[in-house]
Amino acid sequence: MTHPADTSFYQTLQFSSDSELRRRFMVMDEPIKGNIRFGLLLEVLDKVAEETALNYVNVFYPEARVVTAAIDNIFIRHAADVTRDLVCRARINHVGRSSLEVGIRVEQPGPEPIHIASCYFTMVARSGMAEDAVSVALPPLEYVEDTEQRRFDKALARREEYKQSQAALLEPPSREEYELLTSLHRAQEAPGFQGLLAGRLVTDAWERMYPEQENVPQKIFGGYLIRRAYELSAICSDLVAPGRSIIAAVNRINFMHPVRMGDKLHYTSRVVYTSGSFVCIEASIERISRDRSSKALSNSCLFTFVHVDKDLNHCPVPPIYPTTYAEDARYLGALRSHQAVVAHHSII
Repeated sequence: MTHPADTSFYQTLQFSSDSELRRRFMVMDEPIKGNIRFGLLLEVLDKVAEETALNYVNVFYPEARVVTAAIDNIFIRHAADVTRDLVCRARINHVGRSSLEVGIRVEQPGPEPIHIASCYFTMVARSGMAEDAVSVALPPLEYVEDTEQRRFDKALARREEYKQSQAALLEPPSREEYELLTSLHRAQEAPGFQGLLAGRLVTDAWERMYPEQENVPQKIFGGYLIRRAYELSAICSDLVAPGRSIIAAVNRINFMHPVRMGDKLHYTSRVVYTSGSFVCIEASIERISRDRSSKALSNSCLFTFVHVDKDLNHCPVPPIYPTTYAEDARYLGALRSHQAVVAHHSII
């Protein structure tokens, strides 16, 4: 297994023939467009990425496992049709010292094929258990075809782009950004102001982790965690979208600390930015150990939703108004991320 093509992995969700599976993935038991549970699809995609990476890693380290380190961008190109089969086509684009980027193309084949989304998962190979786990060194792939080399180059470009975006978050506001924030603050001082304050657009939930959510030994399945974070964020988007909101992009999901059985999790989702028909939701998952001796941020996520009508036409959402310094920082961070997404990709 030395070429990217050798790492290909496929999974098909047979919605057309499996009525129970189709119903499980439906948002509503009604014939509406885009009627698919994206949070549940996120869980499937994380498992597909894990299987793809594990097939490669186990060739060299049979006892090793892989964990998700990050989901770097998922852009929704078209709304999925829950009555048609959905195929996840995965392949490793890049192998680092101990990390792998798995690219997944989500599509619905047929006479009129639909490209639903493109996804990029960063996985890390590990050996050992619990505190004794260590990263393992992986051999690189050989890129022979031009297409394989382009995917490799794009994987490196995505890493560099992420580093630059993180550095940009530390930059002070530009003149235009400062003027925008100033106008939002001044609007709140006007008599009769009735705008939506960012500090009030928050949802949260608590949950205890049990063995049924375990994936690798002693650790909870990351796909389950991001599904729960997404579902809470979708509810949060309803605070500003008067109608229906659907996912447009997953800007970034970071996995920073493992979650173990018995941990108590605090999910928090907040509206941090709106523009036109788009709503940006920042979600975080904080874990608290069973004995309450340790606390850490497990995951951070940024989702972009779009407010639509029954025909999936975009509908405007009201602006939101940050008040505190922290809300200003979240607003600017989401604004910059949203501008980057719009500039480079055509999303639903």
